[in-house]
Formats: sequence, structure tokens, C-alpha cells
Amino acid sequence: MKRAVSWFAASMKLPLTLFAFLPVFAIGQLSEKDWGKPAGEHRLHPKAEFMADLPMGPFAILPDGNLVTVEDSDNAQHAMISKDDGKTWEKFPVFADPEKFRISYERALTCTREGTVIVSFMNLVERSGWNWQPEIHDSPEANLPNYVVRSTDGGKTWEPPQKMHDDWTGAIRDMIQLRDGSVVFTSQMMLHNPGRHAVLTYASPDQGKTWKRSNIIDLGGIGHHDGAIEASFVQRKDDSLWMLMRTNWGKLWQADSEDGGLNWRPIGPTNLDASSTPPILERLASGRLFLAWNRFHWAETDDYPAAGGDQQWSGTRTSNNRQELSIAFSDDDGKTWLEPVVIATVKPTDDGKYPRKEISYPYVFERRPGEIWLTAWRFGGFRARLFEKDFVEN
Repeated sequence: MKRAVSWFAASMKLPLTLFAFLPVFAIGQLSEKDWGKPAGEHRLHPKAEFMADLPMGPFAILPDGNLVTVEDSDNAQHAMISKDDGKTWEKFPVFADPEKFRISYERALTCTREGTVIVSFMNLVERSGWNWQPEIHDSPEANLPNYVVRSTDGGKTWEPPQKMHDDWTGAIRDMIQLRDGSVVFTSQMMLHNPGRHAVLTYASPDQGKTWKRSNIIDLGGIGHHDGAIEASFVQRKDDSLWMLMRTNWGKLWQADSEDGGLNWRPIGPTNLDASSTPPILERLASGRLFLAWNRFHWAETDDYPAAGGDQQWSGTRTSNNRQELSIAFSDDDGKTWLEPVVIATVKPTDDGKYPRKEISYPYVFERRPGEIWLTAWRFGGFRARLFEKDFVEN
């Protein structure tokens, strides 16, 4: 399978078209120039910088300018605070009874304007009952609870966790504070008969003391990785909320809310082609939207082998392209997007094979206006910094 990677794309507002798992992919032997700079297990766009040893995130800025994140380290869950731009980190335990809680890699975090740090996570200690039964296309006893925990002193001490629900929760991807001060985060819930996933949000009017659950966005589907999954969202300039969701249908799907995330109206597919992986969406200080995601096909091709469609993993065949991570910018609240750019790829082997590794489940953090930190959970410690000005015309 031959393909070329174009690291630089023209800055044109073009609608994105629909582009679509094998253990190892054969590729043409590409030069160092084609693959960009080495970055651990990845190759990185020449205008981006590898940030070795940076924690995964997500990150938030405290009122004093320091950074905060959470991490599973030393067999315990810690809040991590950095006073030197992420070079070193001071640890603070999150839980009084750490044997009862383990924060998932898929999590969301924010620090409100008032200084409250809030983390939403799945509690891996309570994960139970997963037993997918092919004959009924379901795992009816599956449980993976969603919790929220908060700190009012910059991450040094933490209140007892609050449980949101017991249902099997897929990846929690995003949390923001709205302009009216309320806090909203995306969650997920497995539905049954048949098994599939659905998206929902929780909203708090009081800095995370209490929460209200939204309606459930159920797009249907059949399979343990089907349905509406792993959402990210922003607040539009008109104060409404706009959500993007992972699906198996070749594109990111969308929903919006006019009441601060209490009620969502599914709209349907966007024109953003996507593999079966989650996006991350962020409003930058410039007002632009920033999106990072895995596209349906190899960049600039109509090529990627489809998988699934067995009504166990998914009801339809889809792409599992997780070896290329792309970014794009929008000046008009997501109506149109600049041409996407491949920001990183999995590094090929010496014999020109594309190993079955991933660069997916990204987090994005704007450290300073225009300075974007991009990290990923899966896999290989992808950590990068890029600057908005290098990819858009001001």
C-alpha cells in the first residue's frame, strides 16, 4: 500500500470530503524528509516540537498561572502541579482512600475562573461485569461508574468523589466552563438490547457541587464499539453548544444545545470525514476552533482497509485509521475548515511497514494564546507543541 504524506497543506477553506485493520500495513519506503522529525515512536510535522517527558494531561491553568493535571503514579492517583511550564511536577494525593479509586486515562479536567479544579473520570477499581455475549449482541451486566472529584485550593486537597452513574462509561473526553459560569462535561453510557453506546453531558451551576444530567443522545447501532461515542464540544459565539461525536459511519456526527448542555438535539453527520476514533475540539484565544482527529483514509488518498460490520464490534464496516493524527482550524464556528494537516504519524519500521500502533485519543491545551500542546493517550507517549501562527494566515 503506497501513499505519500503531505506535511504542508494549502490554507484554503474547503469542505472536507469522505475519505475510509490489518495488523501491519505495507507502505512505500519513504524518506526522512517525507516523514518529518523523529518524536519518540512517532514522526512529527517539521513545524511542531516534541515535548519529551510531559505528562499526558489534560491540563488546566490555575489562577496563579501554574499548571495542573492528574496522573496515576506510584500506585496512587495524584494531582500534579507545575510551576515551571511542565518541566517538573509536585504531587498531591487525590483520594483519602486510594484503594477505592483509580482515575481512567480517558478523563476530563478544568480549572474554573473562580479557581475550582474539577476532574471527571471512570473509576477503574469498580469496573465489573464485562461479558460480551455474541448471541445477544450485548453485555447486560457491564458497569464502569463515572465520578467527579473537585479541589478548591488549586489541587492540593480534594473533596470526596461524587458518583454520576453506574452504567458502563466509555471515554470521557471534554469539560469546559461556559460564559455564564456553569461547567459542562461529556460522558457516555452503554445502552442495551442490543449493546451500543450513547453520549450525554452533565452540567453544574455551582462549581461542581451539584450536577444535572442531560438527555441521552442515542444514535442507534449494534456492537460493543458502536453508537454515539466519545464526544467533544465548544461554546459557540452565540452561546449555544456544539458537539462532535465519534461514530462508525465515516464522519463525525454533531449535536447542539441551546440551554447550556441540559438538552441536546442531534443534527446528523458533519462534512468531517473520520475513522472510528474520538476528536478533540477547542476554542483558541484567537476565537478560532482547533480540531485534532484521525481521518477516514490515509492523507491525500482514498485508501484505508475497512473492518467491522459483524454486528459485534460494529453494525457497519468502518475505518480504524489511528496511525495518522490530523489537525484543522475554523474561523466560523465550524461551518468551514482550513485544509487539514497531518501533524504526526506512527514511525514506520526499517522495512517500510506501518506497525499496528496508534496515535489517537488526543488532548489539546492552549498554554498561552496561540501555543498549543497536543498529547495523546494511545500510544507511545505522543507529546507535541505547535503554534497557531505556523498553520494559519493571521
